[in-house]
Formats: sequence, structure tokens, C-alpha cells
Amino acid sequence: MAFDKAANVFYVSSARLGTVGKVTKEGRYSELYADKTLKSTYGLKVHPDGKRLFVCAGDANYSKFSTPDTKKKMARLLILDLKTGKKLNDIDLGGFIAGEHFPNDLAFDKEGNAYITDSYAYGVYKVDAKGTASVFSTNELLKTAGVGPNGIVYHPEGFLLVANNGKGALIKLPISNPNSGTKVKIDQFFPSADGMLLNDNSTLTLVQNGGVNKIFKIKSTDNWTTAEVSESTSVEDRFAFPSTAAVWGSETWIMNANFSELTEGNNVPSKKFSLQQAVFAPVKK
Repeated sequence: MAFDKAANVFYVSSARLGTVGKVTKEGRYSELYADKTLKSTYGLKVHPDGKRLFVCAGDANYSKFSTPDTKKKMARLLILDLKTGKKLNDIDLGGFIAGEHFPNDLAFDKEGNAYITDSYAYGVYKVDAKGTASVFSTNELLKTAGVGPNGIVYHPEGFLLVANNGKGALIKLPISNPNSGTKVKIDQFFPSADGMLLNDNSTLTLVQNGGVNKIFKIKSTDNWTTAEVSESTSVEDRFAFPSTAAVWGSETWIMNANFSELTEGNNVPSKKFSLQQAVFAPVKK
């Protein structure tokens, strides 16, 4: 899920159908983009120019249209024109790192370069402003069993923060030297960490699913060498496998992705989904 300030709408992806849609705050859904080659769409972000939507597209394990030719092999970055809904570019990322692929989330730096996490290849790709793709990092800290690098944000001080889903850790990757990445020292692990938002230079919102299903605010006073949890949502809020967060004004909204319906394989997938506002309370020390 991503929010478009100019149009005042959310954009949402579909892991099961591969479509990209837009949703008003009143809950009205309309299709922005679809094509028959898409299996699943995942993380998506509005480019800083406000004119384009970047979308991670693959076939990790959830698509109704999955095929042996694409399952855990496809890794694409779609660039869509927000005014017309037309595809401007379709960048293949699948050949850069050997093995399986799951293009999951992305972030932009101040130059407009995009950084895309691959949760199965345990790497981060870079796509520059001209559309040229490369491997940004395969740092050892991104590796794990199962799903690896997931949520990603760019920090104005010149580094990326990446959530390692399997290890439940936050990884700091300097733009100038991604091989020198470090683990953020924090008194809590976040297994099944998913989407993230950088609220300001010292505050991060992190979405955790996998049975925890809570949203956390994490603060750092030393440029993300160390951090601590400052606020969280309540267990009683009952998020339904939350995946990503977006800011609408002063509000934080969460996508209830209901992924457990697809991973468990014994449920009829939902036809309706909810965006839920996160209400935070200070964490008692």
C-alpha cells in the first residue's frame, strides 16, 4: 500500500491477482493497472516526482495465476504513469542474482534511485533514474532461512534500513558502502517484520505480522546504531496479517493483507480487504 498526496488516494497491490488498484478513503476501489503477464504485485511506492508509481512484481507463492515458469523466478519492477495508468517501463531483475526470487518492497533515495528488496535472493537491487538496474547489496546480514529482506526505507543521512523478515532484525546499509552493513542494536526482535515507514530521522514505523500482528514505532538517538521501541498498537486492535503502512496527513494507515489465508491453503481467500488506522500507545519500560 502507498499513499498519493496529490490524488488523495491509496494504491494497493495484489499478491493473488497481480493487479494494481487505487482506493479512496471512503473505501472505493478502482483498477489502475493490470496485464496478463502479472502473477503477484507486492511493494509499491509513489516516486518523489509525484507522477509515477513503482511496483514490485513477481510470483513468490501466492498467485492464482502462478506457473512453473514463473514461480519463485519472476522479479520485475514496473513503472506506471499515475495520470494515465499506462506502463512506462518494465525492468527485469531476475538475472542479477542466481536462485529464487521474491521482489518485495522498495524505497527511493534523494537522487530518485530505487532500491528493491528480494526476499528469496537475499539481496537489494538498485534501479537508477535512467532505469538501469544493478545489484546494490548481497550483504551477509540479509541472509536467513525463508523470507529475508523485506521492508526498506531510505534515511537522509545516506543509508538504507532493511527489515530482515526471517531474523527479525533491522539492518543498516550505507549507500556509499553497502558491504559495511551493520545490525541495529535493539532490545527486541521482529520475526515476520514486513513494511516500514521513516516518520522522521529518528522514528521508524514497523509492521509485524506472523501471529504478532502489531505495529511498532521505533526510535533512535544515535543515527540508527542503536534503537528502542517507543510505541505500539494494542493486541486488541486485531490486525489481520498486516503488511504495510502509509501516512495520510497525521494518520498512519495499515493494509490488512490476510496473507494467512493463502499460506495456510485451507481457506477461501477474502474478496474484501480493510485499511485500518493504527492507534499507538507508549510502551512501558
